[in-house]
Amino acid sequence: MDAHPVTGQMFDSPVPPGTGWPGDPAEPETPVAHGPADVVALAASADTLAELDARVSVCRACPRLVAWREHVAISGRRASFADQPYWGRPGPSFGDPEASLLIMGLAPAANGTNRTGRMFTGDRSGDWLYAALHRAGYASQPGSVASGDGLRLTDCRIVAAVRCAPPANKPSTPERHTCGHWLDRDLELSVATVRAVVALGGIGWSAFLAAARRLGWQVPRPTPKFGHGAEAALITAAGQPIRLIGCYHVSQQNTFTGRLTEPMLDEIFVRARGVAGSGQ
Repeated sequence: MDAHPVTGQMFDSPVPPGTGWPGDPAEPETPVAHGPADVVALAASADTLAELDARVSVCRACPRLVAWREHVAISGRRASFADQPYWGRPGPSFGDPEASLLIMGLAPAANGTNRTGRMFTGDRSGDWLYAALHRAGYASQPGSVASGDGLRLTDCRIVAAVRCAPPANKPSTPERHTCGHWLDRDLELSVATVRAVVALGGIGWSAFLAAARRLGWQVPRPTPKFGHGAEAALITAAGQPIRLIGCYHVSQQNTFTGRLTEPMLDEIFVRARGVAGSGQ
């Protein structure tokens, strides 16, 4: 057992549900998806985002992803985190359940979300994202070290196309398809308040458009192309407009090379707040 970096509480890796990990949405009795059909059924029957997050956080539907995330949690840890427990489970959404802004990512990082249990937490990508969200007034603090560190998001929530850390950061097509049912239900439960979506990277952009089409939303044709600052106007099945905004991913390959700068990231969130605030 290892100690949580904030609370000091001792945990096994991977962390069992309902054992006191900060922010764990699941309980021991939370139903577990063991295959794609289970994901379809459990996603569709989740009545709230809290219930959906709990079910996501214990999902075991994709054997390759389960094996990889648990390998990292038990024996594949980065040396600098050797004395810490690893979450080792899927990453649930994080943020305000009544958000007007949704941030769409790709998948958890092996030593980030897979270690901390919270989206974009404990890695360089998260450092950039939460600092920008703090500057934009969405995050309560500019940094994110571990779940339980006090970070809160207001009017903003983070989701991902895939909820488990994938080997080589590349989920397979069947894995993305299976996890897409969790995303679809997430969007269905969010649609009443969401007005703007920031997609981090081309895969996040494509995953969101694919989900929108599955839900029967109006998506422009030809398919809008991703680019930093690109926009697409979508209409939900209920007739609500939603603006999709593209942003280069906050990965180190973009931030270290200068492809994505702080002013570029700030401009995206200023634009998103304007869209979300206006409801157009």
